[in-house]
Amino acid sequence: LVSAVASSYINLRSLDRQLEIAKATTASRAESVHVFELRFKGGEVSQMELAQSQSEYEASRAVIPQIEAQIAQQEDALSVLLGRNPGDILRGRALAELAAPAVPAGLPSDLLERRPDLRQAEQDLVAANAQIGAAKALYFPQISLTGLLGTQSGQFSKLFTGPSRVWSFAGSIAQPIFEGGAIVGQVKQAEAVQQQALYSYRKAIQVAFQEVDDALISSQKLREQFDVQERQVEALATYAHLARLRYEGGYTSYIEVLDAERSLFNAQLNQTQTQAGVLVSYVNLYKAMGGGWVITADSMTTQAAQHSGDAAAQSAK
Repeated sequence: LVSAVASSYINLRSLDRQLEIAKATTASRAESVHVFELRFKGGEVSQMELAQSQSEYEASRAVIPQIEAQIAQQEDALSVLLGRNPGDILRGRALAELAAPAVPAGLPSDLLERRPDLRQAEQDLVAANAQIGAAKALYFPQISLTGLLGTQSGQFSKLFTGPSRVWSFAGSIAQPIFEGGAIVGQVKQAEAVQQQALYSYRKAIQVAFQEVDDALISSQKLREQFDVQERQVEALATYAHLARLRYEGGYTSYIEVLDAERSLFNAQLNQTQTQAGVLVSYVNLYKAMGGGWVITADSMTTQAAQHSGDAAAQSAK
């Protein structure tokens, strides 16, 4: 739930930023259309150039309602995650102000033990082991080995009574002492279930390590991608500015200006999505580690106590 809420909010702020970019681009293109309309009336530009300018304006304008719909849907989804009715979500920091947390080196793998899927798989294995013990126990009569106050039990004489070779307890409960293949089959079945639970537990561990590794790789590569896209956006902004100057000076056609501005617009949207992806990768890492990687003194003391208790229990066994 924590991971889903965090990811939803990051995606919401990413959509907010994309909407800002789309509106700013649309406003800029609207000014260009206005200028071109005046120039067209004065005979300075052709109708084709005016149509090109209008086309790009409408293209960026069409993106706005699409992003607005995604924002509304994301707000509704986040509201439901928070246990509220669908509606608006109050905003906090902007996407660029959300800092990715530092991940220290040398984190212990014990953090994964908090994952609910690993806990479930472990408890399934414990239950399967108990089933083996219960199945093997059918070989033995369930009677008291000692009598009252630790004296000799008088029930041993009832161990094998009657021609059907059954043992009786308290005169009211009777069950076969030897059922041969039936009990053997139950033991084998319990052992097979235990093996299945063991393989499931191993798989759960492998999946846990895989998800941690995937999240670490994703965060690293997305950061590298974001850095590249940041330089690309800067270069395209320069390109668009120079292309417009060249067009105003009569050195190039308006198509070059449109191409530069279109590339800049798309690059800005892609960079925003990657920026959100970097933050979401840390959320995935938090989830993969079963609740993050911040280890406090209290949690370390608790873990040490748990390990000591486990070691004592294992020694007792």
